[in-house]
Amino acid sequence: MSILSAPRVAAVVARIMQGAAAIANAKVTARSRTVLGEFARNARDITIPTSIAAAPAVVHRPTGADPYPPVHVNFHGGGYVMRGVDLDDPLCRYLAAEAGVVVVNVDYVVAPQHPFPAPPRQAFEVVRWVAEHGAENGWDGGRLTVGGQSAGAGLTAAVARQGLEHGGPPIALQVLHYPPLDLTVSAKDKRSVIAKPGLRPWMGEVFDSAYVPDREARADPLVSPAGPADTADLTGIAPALVITPEFDLLHAEGLRYAERLRKVGALVEHHDVPQADHGYDMHDLGKARLTYALIARHVTQATAKSTPVNPVT
Repeated sequence: MSILSAPRVAAVVARIMQGAAAIANAKVTARSRTVLGEFARNARDITIPTSIAAAPAVVHRPTGADPYPPVHVNFHGGGYVMRGVDLDDPLCRYLAAEAGVVVVNVDYVVAPQHPFPAPPRQAFEVVRWVAEHGAENGWDGGRLTVGGQSAGAGLTAAVARQGLEHGGPPIALQVLHYPPLDLTVSAKDKRSVIAKPGLRPWMGEVFDSAYVPDREARADPLVSPAGPADTADLTGIAPALVITPEFDLLHAEGLRYAERLRKVGALVEHHDVPQADHGYDMHDLGKARLTYALIARHVTQATAKSTPVNPVT
């Protein structure tokens, strides 16, 4: 471990990274809205109430005659530290168009301002709200899927776990795209098959220490479901699509969790992206299209299997 693992130091570095990202935000947003430009943007802003803090979200609506399409909740990446709801704009537009779902893209709270357990608790409350408030918002909360990239995938796994433990809401599919699933292992002790993976170990140290300053808490099932301490029976958890890039520093923990889900019949598919690293879809449009098509196909199948709920009483 280095000095970056010290929670106070990590918190300072995390705030500096947040400040730098805020300066670049306008350019990032402009670029994101041009990627996959053939998929039109039909979006509006909403605010979702939670006990942690209000959660801003962007709602992407598909074209079509169905007044109450299925709904997909998306959580962006960023190490539980960086805000970046606009980074997933291309994916959200793609899913709205190709899977025919309303996509609720959530701007959740981040560390160090809101360390664990605030983000996964807020994420679960957001998903529960989405499931319960379809009638007034134009989606069918009974046909619900959840997904995310990187830290957003970690939150997705935590949402599915809370759904299992609290008896719902029913989630037809959880999409885990290059997820961090074991923070009990220091980022410096994780290995990639390439010498310099995109997710650098120092970044992992900052993110992990800012998000969960208490090292013992990193064994919590909502943080490390692929860690050795979590041995609970996951039978009945939401079906999962797990996507792991070959070069990712988080590759091994993604494989471990996929195997754990397979053993309880909850793994719909594990897809390994060859010759790809963490966050590859932001830089490699060809691979991004293939993965987004895979996600859209599984979301379509999952929501078609679910029994539609008439939101009009």
